[in-house]
Amino acid sequence: MNGISVQDVAYAVAGKPILHGISLHLTEARIGIIGRNGSGKTTLLRLIAGLIAPSSGQVRLGDMDPAQDRRGVLSRIGILFQNPDHQIIFPTVEEELAFGLRQMGLSTAEAMARVQAALSAEGRADWAARSVQTLSQGQRQYLCLLSVLLMAPETILLDEPFAALDLPMQMRLTRRLAALPQRLVVISHDPDAVAACDRVIWLEAGRVARDGAAAEVLAAFRAEMARLGADDADADLTD
Repeated sequence: MNGISVQDVAYAVAGKPILHGISLHLTEARIGIIGRNGSGKTTLLRLIAGLIAPSSGQVRLGDMDPAQDRRGVLSRIGILFQNPDHQIIFPTVEEELAFGLRQMGLSTAEAMARVQAALSAEGRADWAARSVQTLSQGQRQYLCLLSVLLMAPETILLDEPFAALDLPMQMRLTRRLAALPQRLVVISHDPDAVAACDRVIWLEAGRVARDGAAAEVLAAFRAEMARLGADDADADLTD
């Protein structure tokens, strides 16, 4: 499995810096990225996936620049967003599942055959012609995961994937993801969501604040969040 190299990467929008000189080499099987809202977590994932290009620095998947080879990156990186409605673009389940395979160069017939086989293996053969709009939020998120898995990427990026799901669906998807052979990179503002990772990276204001074993990084993150919460409470009392 290829490592992911992020070399002195910065990213800005309309002159406003979002990330500042991030350098990481990601090789572990389970990686968490923690941080408050606005810390740059989602921007970093989008850079790794090649959905955007850095303002400066380099991202490499092995010898590939993900922003320059969109077709090639499909077999290396898959991404699952927080809101499945931002990811789904086709009206039926089978069309949605076949899209990524056709992007990889399969014919429509080959893609549909793989889709049918995958749905049958999941016990969802009856979903093929079903309208995506009839699926629940959890089922749509599950559909997005299946779309990614059909392309068999080496690494799957997960952007707060359970935030909008109820607890039973969170537990089902968590078990499914834990059993996957792929590298998983999970971003969250919730320390519990990344506590089982081999490595955790804490982003703060677009910079790496801490990087290391989950227990060590999350203890520091929780302490800082508790300090900030106490400071906010003190400020409220003196207003």
